[in-house]
Amino acid sequence: MSAPALQTDAGTRPPKPRSRTVLALLLRNKVTLAGCLVLVVLVVAAIGGRMLAPYGINDVDMAKALQPPSAGHWFGTDELGRDVFSRVLVSARVSLLVGAVSVGFALAVGVTLGLLAGFYGRWLDTVVMRTVDVLFAFPVLLLALAIVAVLGPGLGTAMLAIGIVYTPIFARVTRASTLAVREEPFVRASVSIGAGSGLILRRHILPNITGPIIVQTSLSLAFAILSEAALSFLGVGIQPPDPSWGQMLYTAKDFMGDAWWLSVFPGAAIFVTVLAFNVVGDGLRDVLDPQHRSVVEARGK
Repeated sequence: MSAPALQTDAGTRPPKPRSRTVLALLLRNKVTLAGCLVLVVLVVAAIGGRMLAPYGINDVDMAKALQPPSAGHWFGTDELGRDVFSRVLVSARVSLLVGAVSVGFALAVGVTLGLLAGFYGRWLDTVVMRTVDVLFAFPVLLLALAIVAVLGPGLGTAMLAIGIVYTPIFARVTRASTLAVREEPFVRASVSIGAGSGLILRRHILPNITGPIIVQTSLSLAFAILSEAALSFLGVGIQPPDPSWGQMLYTAKDFMGDAWWLSVFPGAAIFVTVLAFNVVGDGLRDVLDPQHRSVVEARGK
């Protein structure tokens, strides 16, 4: 008796791992892929900016002050003769560092509070969400300015202020997702057999709410970089002589009519970085959200 033939129709194939499906859909989106490539370039610039820069970021040469872009200085020079390209390149480290640390702080605190509030509810949920509502009542930049005014300007203060500002966003997103997953049958079954709360949160709830959190993280990184640029532009963020894109814009405002390159290139760097994070966030939303993913899959077919 011959062996049964292998069935290869779609109904009998084992399902692909979800991680592979997500990666395949991300690679299919050329816009998201371009955003990822831009972020890779920014990370390389942040890590090796000082080695890649053709000039020192604080090399002063008054004889070459306010020179327009040329073969020797691709982005021109500033009012002290410093190379703008070198300063823009090295500033990527500051912007990405502020974004990563501040969003990491907001992610850790906000996700923890949202998980606890959504899972336990009652008085804990009331206290956490009323605190979140109070923080949401303040404009983002105004609240960050108030924190910096109390603690003083500087890199560490800027990261802490931005982290505090974006913590309520993660808390609210995590709480909403936890409330939905908490009612799932597998969570109720774990509760009924006496599984501990920590085990349920770690094994059942957190893995099932990572999609919205990842998307919110990518979007918050973009807004954190904007917030750092705004604080530095107002003179309360990164302090001279350390360069940052916002601080360079703050200096360029006095030379808008005579040296357009002082504002164009740092502004373009902020624009490209924020755009890259936004398109990556949109791409992640499309493949991690089941409703959006079904549309993307149908579009591919």
